Amino acid sequence: MGTSSGWSIATRRESSPNSEFRSRPSAARRSRVVTVTTSVVVAVCITFLSVHTHVVTAFKASDFKTCATSSFCARHRDVRSHDPARAHKVEGPFSVDADGTSATASVVRVAGHDRPLTLTVTSYGHEGVVRVRFDDPQFPRYQVKDVLVDALDGTRTKFQSTTRDEKNGETTTFVLATPHNVDPDSQPITVRITHDPLRIALSIGGKETAVFNNHGKFDFERFAENGPEDEKEKVGDDDDETASEKPEKQSGWSETFNGHVDTRPFGPMAIALDISFPGDAVDVYGIPERATSLSLKDTKAAGGGGVESGDTAEDGEKDASADEEEETSKDDSQPYSEPYRLYNLDVFEYDHDSPFGLYGSIPVMHARSVRGDTTKGGMHGGMSKQTQESRVTYSAVYVHNPTETYVDVMRSGNSSEGAETLWISESGAADFFIMPGPTPGATQRQYSQITGTTAMPPAFALGYHQCRWNYVDETDVAAVDAGFDQRDIPYDVLWLDIEHTDGKRYMTWDKTHFPSPKRMIDDVASRGRKMVTIVDPHVKKDDNYGTHVEATQKRLYVRQPNAGGTDFDGWCWPGSSAYLDVVSKKVREWWSGKFSLQNYVGSTNDLHVWNDMNEPSVFNGPEITMRKDLLHEEGATEHREVHNVFGMFYHAATADGLRLRNNERPLVLSRAFFAGTQRIGPVWTGDNAADWHHLRKSIPMTLALGISGLTWSGADVGGFFGDPDAELMTRWYQLGAFYPFFRGHAHLDTKRREPWMFGEPYTRTIRTAIRTRYQLMPYLYTLFEAAHREGTPVLRPLWFEFPDDDSVAKNDISAMVGPALLLAPVLEKSVESIVVYLPKGVWYDYDTHERHVGPTTVTKAVTLATTPLFIRGGFIIPRKDRARRSVKAMGGDPLTLLVAPDENGDAVGETYVDDGVGYAYVGSDAFIRRGFVFKKGALTCGSPSKETAKGSGVESGNAFAAREATKPGVGGDFPDANVKVERVLVLDSQKTIRQPNVRLGEDWQLTV
Repeated sequence: MGTSSGWSIATRRESSPNSEFRSRPSAARRSRVVTVTTSVVVAVCITFLSVHTHVVTAFKASDFKTCATSSFCARHRDVRSHDPARAHKVEGPFSVDADGTSATASVVRVAGHDRPLTLTVTSYGHEGVVRVRFDDPQFPRYQVKDVLVDALDGTRTKFQSTTRDEKNGETTTFVLATPHNVDPDSQPITVRITHDPLRIALSIGGKETAVFNNHGKFDFERFAENGPEDEKEKVGDDDDETASEKPEKQSGWSETFNGHVDTRPFGPMAIALDISFPGDAVDVYGIPERATSLSLKDTKAAGGGGVESGDTAEDGEKDASADEEEETSKDDSQPYSEPYRLYNLDVFEYDHDSPFGLYGSIPVMHARSVRGDTTKGGMHGGMSKQTQESRVTYSAVYVHNPTETYVDVMRSGNSSEGAETLWISESGAADFFIMPGPTPGATQRQYSQITGTTAMPPAFALGYHQCRWNYVDETDVAAVDAGFDQRDIPYDVLWLDIEHTDGKRYMTWDKTHFPSPKRMIDDVASRGRKMVTIVDPHVKKDDNYGTHVEATQKRLYVRQPNAGGTDFDGWCWPGSSAYLDVVSKKVREWWSGKFSLQNYVGSTNDLHVWNDMNEPSVFNGPEITMRKDLLHEEGATEHREVHNVFGMFYHAATADGLRLRNNERPLVLSRAFFAGTQRIGPVWTGDNAADWHHLRKSIPMTLALGISGLTWSGADVGGFFGDPDAELMTRWYQLGAFYPFFRGHAHLDTKRREPWMFGEPYTRTIRTAIRTRYQLMPYLYTLFEAAHREGTPVLRPLWFEFPDDDSVAKNDISAMVGPALLLAPVLEKSVESIVVYLPKGVWYDYDTHERHVGPTTVTKAVTLATTPLFIRGGFIIPRKDRARRSVKAMGGDPLTLLVAPDENGDAVGETYVDDGVGYAYVGSDAFIRRGFVFKKGALTCGSPSKETAKGSGVESGNAFAAREATKPGVGGDFPDANVKVERVLVLDSQKTIRQPNVRLGEDWQLTV
């Protein structure tokens, strides 16, 4: 299909970013650029544009499903506890496998009309992680590949003992591995399975941490081999007053939503998992992505009801012109009416308070359980007797299923019940892991051992990124790049959105506006910087586009569920598009090869990539995504089985392609994600808006991602949609400087907003915020290495560091940057002071060094220039204080050590450095890790230890934390291998040692 006769909605030319003049925006928002060939019939064009228009005007709830319009959710959500029709039991004894790490039994429905299931319980590692999996042996469920770490099977651990008790109802108890060899006070971790009715409880020291099927709501719909007539769906009578909220019924198993038919050839195959967290008071966190509070609200009241959520109008469409300052009238203590949804979707200008799922899904939930009748005690890691008897414990569950899932959260009001959750998945496996904790660091580490840790970022990627839809040509790129240097504002990466391509053919260049891409990239790189181009998963159907021609010939696309298995045709930015079947490893390998310098003409090793729209977004598809009955892996797998993991596979293939160029660490940003994405690269929170609500909500969103393993994340600084005023833009930079991923980005129709576009004093204040990020780069890089090694989040909730403090359980307006910095950003317009809660310990104001002793609340006066930031006593923070243009330019610059003594006058810290580029740190130990100890007025630098490990953010005092942290490294040929310490500043005494003539890689001691 040719494109020479196509038409397009033209991109406007924008004013120079170096001009202080800011042009007026158009009165109405315009559609994103779409190229459509004239061969497409008018009717199809109209259909596409009508689908597309709703995306660019506002979030329209009626375009998306709810539980009531998702038949599988409607069937399982409102069932009563211990319904006899759902009851299951274990039939017969468990059989333990030959290596003693796994046990299997048969599970049957008590009513007796379904095939038996197999129940398999497997022990992993030495911290009590257990996997529970149900399957149908006659029709095994799909098992998603490449999500769990490759080495997981090698960590299977032998049960310590197995006991079957037939008294007072039959039970089987498995004692899991415990760390007796390193902690003599550790207590047993057990899995106790009640046979009839089926109930599975994981306990530490005899106290239940997580319970499966406590309310008898588990269900597993068996495949009906005799056809739909045997299992007609019951979705409500037509004369029911709520019939309009029910799915549109079709003959057989098919169902329709908004005119889109899902054939559902395998019929109802839903899974319902009933998982509870016992305790007198329980907070639950995680299951991103959505714009909600960090501590997840209930989705059903004690009686099963709920209230409407968000600012949704009666017709289901949010008013895009509503005043951003308007507060909603709903009571935030009331539950949502909808369950939390896990289904990757392209959601345009999403609501700032809604359980609705967004671009990515990670089905992991953390629980903080308070038991009022137990001994109070410190929580400093490990599984010691004191920890296990603490009044607060933490645990987590990961549900290993990438299909569409709804999650209800309910606290009944009966304190002994804790929190009940119900996970309803459309299909896939009944497969979940329980992480026993009992500390935040332990649950994080245990989850990381299942799905992996954060990819070690290239150092430049931790700097500031400047992006816009779109920098219009090479002159514009040069002007923006120069604008930073002219104003002494550091940055590291300049990004190009979809308009840089030749007609939305990815990995091509618009020859008019970007005629010399290699020269352009090399010019930016000559100042130590990088560039990024966007590459989306839809491929323009064009017979003159080599990528499409080859993919078509090799049958590499997602296919239709028809007799011929023809390639799926959907609509996205280029118009008619096909979608690579990245679920197939063969296709991923082919796609990776397209990023070689020979194939990606005009690219260089200094060009990195951005994957957008990879949910995947299909403008004319149901819910703006791909039909569930489309086929992957040459027709072997339905899309419904892999929907939430599709974007991650595309992300992985792209990152592998960049890595293959020169074996350097790639930067590939993705919008869609799933469990395991942390092993690939960063994500961002998508199409947010330029308002104070979205500024505030970016904190719990990034925190939720962090505790779900995906710590390398951030929000678009300034908001993607709309025009922030100067104050909002400044406040967003002050917060964004502490996002793990720090990027400014804006919509095509917004005013130019590079950091200097607002004039003084805003330019000066924004410059200070960005420079603070660069000043703290040694600390941030050390935190990222700990995240890579142990899975600890860089930006973390206060409860991660202060797990016993009930005051921080719901706090999501402050955050810890690693273990040593508490950030309390200004989140409201025109305020003159804010109130900050400081937990137990000594704290120092980062700017004034004023000392505070917590727990306390501090009223801090703020001006435009103020970013409330506090240093935690007991820590040593490494900085680089010389202002440079980029991270690369900082290489070899000397360190300043900021010593913040605790109440005893002591402090510890660590610093990690490597080449920031490649992988020599893995095989050759080509890095330097040094520990600092400040005690009795003396500062010592030496090999790292468990004592200093907490300075890099890993859990201290635990036998399993920091298992690699004591490796000091052997150095190497990189700029920071011989870095000096130029200044030591001790905050409580304000004493300073200047030019002590010591180096990071040496052992030394200084007396202050």
